[in-house]
Amino acid sequence: MNTTVDNIVEVDSLHVSFESHVVLRDINLHVPRGQTVAIIGGSGCGKTVLLKTIIGLISPSRGTARFDGQSLTQLNEKDRVKQRMRFGFVFQNSALFDSMTVAQNIAFPLREHGRDDSRDIHRIVMARLAEVGLSESTLLKKPVELSGGMRKRVGLARALVMNPDILLYDEPTTGLDPIVSDVINELIIRTRGRYPVTSMVVTHDMKTARKVADRIVMLYPLSHLKQDESQIVFEGTPEEIDQSEDPRVRQFVRGEAGERLSAMNTDREEFGSL
Repeated sequence: MNTTVDNIVEVDSLHVSFESHVVLRDINLHVPRGQTVAIIGGSGCGKTVLLKTIIGLISPSRGTARFDGQSLTQLNEKDRVKQRMRFGFVFQNSALFDSMTVAQNIAFPLREHGRDDSRDIHRIVMARLAEVGLSESTLLKKPVELSGGMRKRVGLARALVMNPDILLYDEPTTGLDPIVSDVINELIIRTRGRYPVTSMVVTHDMKTARKVADRIVMLYPLSHLKQDESQIVFEGTPEEIDQSEDPRVRQFVRGEAGERLSAMNTDREEFGSL
């Protein structure tokens, strides 16, 4: 690891577009090692695109996204794969393999990257399973036999098996009831306590953002911004976001329709007049 780089993630003047559709514009974001950052914002503001750009799945149109001082899109395939082994990704819908058992799903990254000692793999799988609060009885179950919360926990266990330097969570509590959502939040906090890991959490859930994050960054859809307005409309602590005077931030934090409803009514009136 390059210990001279204090920020494990550095995003500078980042633009991402798909043909003529611009998703991210002039994003600047630095994430220090060990910090947990929650990225919030409405649908379509580019939160998941930002995560995928950081891990090199999407190439910037302009600007840079560096992980530990390196831009993954500029590395050769061998070095890119090596760097990605340092990431753990917890997908929105868990993204478990339906045809595999829980044990096989958790072990998949280990086998994919050349581990072949079955006893060693079993030991690691059992340890990670225990860390997310699941019993040995789940090992032979298929994802279809699990509840939504259990699938999320299996996804987290799989993300941890390679001892990643950074964990990326994409909507970790979506579709879960409030109690199970809080279980996932507690697991995110405990994981940070057990490992020297940096975390980036994309979420719509303000309870999750407040509970797990050291810092919150709010993105806003470009379609609702002027050309010279920053797409990052808030960056600060969970305590500070509740004091924000920006109406866009207040509406999101409080879950109020506000200007979005007014815009919908305007669009409906314009459409009706055609």
